[in-house]
Amino acid sequence: MPNLKNAEKRILVNIKKEENNNRYAATMKNAIKKVDKAVANKNKEEAAEALKVATKAIDKACEAGVTSKNTAARNKSRLTKKVSEME
Repeated sequence: MPNLKNAEKRILVNIKKEENNNRYAATMKNAIKKVDKAVANKNKEEAAEALKVATKAIDKACEAGVTSKNTAARNKSRLTKKVSEME
């Protein structure tokens, strides 16, 4: 148990930040999985819609500091390539 009042506050703040980071990361991962699933099912329209959602989720995770800028760019590039290569 922390002895100082600011140490108690830091624990509470860190818990909130961890929850937010986990939420952004989970949303991003689920959006990426939806794109992959649509690509596997060869449903181009669904994949295009899922790509828009995934791009937004990846950008929000990057903005929140969950992923780095380069990782976000790499993920978006790979997903876009998968969708654009569909017949």
